[in-house]
Amino acid sequence: MPAFNAFYGQSGGVTPVINASAAGVIETARKYPEKINKVLVGEDGIVGALTENLIDSSLESEADIAALKHTPAGAFGSCRYKLKSLDEHRAEYERLIEVFKAHNIGYFFYNGGGDSQDTAHKVSQLSETMGYPITCVGVPKTIDNDLPITDCSPGFASVAKYVAVSILEASMDVASMCSTSTKVFVMEVMGRHAGWIAAASGLASDDREFGPDIILFPEIVFNEDAFLKKVNDTVERKGFCSVVVSEGVKNKQGVFLSDSGIKDAFGHAQLGGAAPEVVEIVKKSLSLKCHWAVCDYLQRAARHIGAKTDVEHAYALGSAAVELAVNGENAVMPTIVRTGNNPYSWEIGKAQLADVANVEQMMPAEYISDDGFFITPACREYLQPLIEGEDFPPYRNGLPEYVKLKKQKVARLTGVDFAIRS
Repeated sequence: MPAFNAFYGQSGGVTPVINASAAGVIETARKYPEKINKVLVGEDGIVGALTENLIDSSLESEADIAALKHTPAGAFGSCRYKLKSLDEHRAEYERLIEVFKAHNIGYFFYNGGGDSQDTAHKVSQLSETMGYPITCVGVPKTIDNDLPITDCSPGFASVAKYVAVSILEASMDVASMCSTSTKVFVMEVMGRHAGWIAAASGLASDDREFGPDIILFPEIVFNEDAFLKKVNDTVERKGFCSVVVSEGVKNKQGVFLSDSGIKDAFGHAQLGGAAPEVVEIVKKSLSLKCHWAVCDYLQRAARHIGAKTDVEHAYALGSAAVELAVNGENAVMPTIVRTGNNPYSWEIGKAQLADVANVEQMMPAEYISDDGFFITPACREYLQPLIEGEDFPPYRNGLPEYVKLKKQKVARLTGVDFAIRS
């Protein structure tokens, strides 16, 4: 039987290490020429499959594919596009089959978070519902660290390292000027419903007291009075206060502090702006000089400070996805299984896509301090091993040497233009 081609796509918000997973998929697929002919990559994820914009990864050099391991963002383009159910939008599934058949695609690898694994799960059902045989394996990724079953999600550890370093350095800056200038510094990090990234900032806190003094988690309703007292007490005790706030923090009415009123393509509220809201609360009530910063895209693109363990996880999961597929597994996702803490050790496991799709793993209650403003020793024990180790990219002229792929497309074979939903 001739080998099938494989489809690979990147989906959702990108990470510092999503391209390492791409390298794992492509390099491992090249080891199985008897089963996988080429890896065709969707330009902008599933949108590339629907519009038949497919990149021929076989035309990329071995050196450039290897360089993906130290290159941030989505080298092939990512998207926020969620497939509806077969009953709601059958035309999308018929279009996928049309493109898959035209390009002899028998394997589907989708690299993303919970919504993206839902897409992967729906595609895995094509053979059952529409009579087209395709092997589908999800590749986990999300900086939010909210995928279930897996010990952690690739992308999270590098972001965790970035925010911990950032709040450490910013706190040292504030400490050096607090006697005559800024008293309160507020740093906003990503995390819509789960506070893993905010929690990671707590790793910077030690006996030097340069880490965050207060962490505001989305799992904890914002208590303005308790927060202001904590800020005031901290400033009186040490001269300044550093605060980390997750973008997903809500008030007593259940409204995001940073809700812009705009929805993204997945139907989520577009967030960003919790830090200035918190600063206004402090200034209004305590009349203290404040500064704020929003990490935003910087945290998820910071490959220059990537965590070594994160890079290893990302590559291994991309590679494992291919191994699972060529060994006959379908509708699954490889996972990280923690086997030890000190020293940290792990192995590859697997989960059913049906158990992963659209499921968010929140921070356990025992990871948040009783007052709701910091992490516990148990949380630190979980987080610490993930950020350890460095995997610096090569540098040229003082800047990281990141790869830019050729991204040569295969010829379109269906002769059909397909308009995606806006």
